[in-house]
Amino acid sequence: MKEEERKLIEEALGGSQRAYKILTEKHQKSVFHIIIKIVRDTETANDLVQETFMKAFASLSSYRSEYRFSTWLYKIAANCSIDFLRKKKINALSLDQEVETTNGNVTIEIADYSYHPGNELERKEQRYSIEDAIESLPDKYREVIIYRHKDDKSYDEIADLLDIPVGTVKARIFRARELLKMKLKALA
Repeated sequence: MKEEERKLIEEALGGSQRAYKILTEKHQKSVFHIIIKIVRDTETANDLVQETFMKAFASLSSYRSEYRFSTWLYKIAANCSIDFLRKKKINALSLDQEVETTNGNVTIEIADYSYHPGNELERKEQRYSIEDAIESLPDKYREVIIYRHKDDKSYDEIADLLDIPVGTVKARIFRARELLKMKLKALA
């Protein structure tokens, strides 16, 4: 962990509002990016960003310095988003129940022409194969691939997050892609 960030965390634990503000400003965009990908609503995402920081700072004493602060914070953001979606009630129309109209009750019948079990199974297998291949990568390669392709981070953002040079980020992404090609080719 960067010395500067470690000091900020210590100051925040001591009650420094300035440290809270700096940590929030530093990570706010990344937290928003994670949340918006999950909830897909800007207003809700903004609310959940605030909730994430409130929860993070309330439990800052439980943060363990051997892990990246950003990883710990992003996990809180993802959990806040998932909790929100679980609590959210969806108003849906049941296809099994009759609908009352002015002309009496009617049932809804919708034909499904899109479902092809073979295609669906193939997509699932492919998705799981890719996820398994990514999970099997060494940590340093898995981390950059996830930041680059799942989180849509730029090389500069990844370098900043991992505190490594941009050239190292590019090399790791290249190597990770090569390893993934070999792993996925072996599965084909």
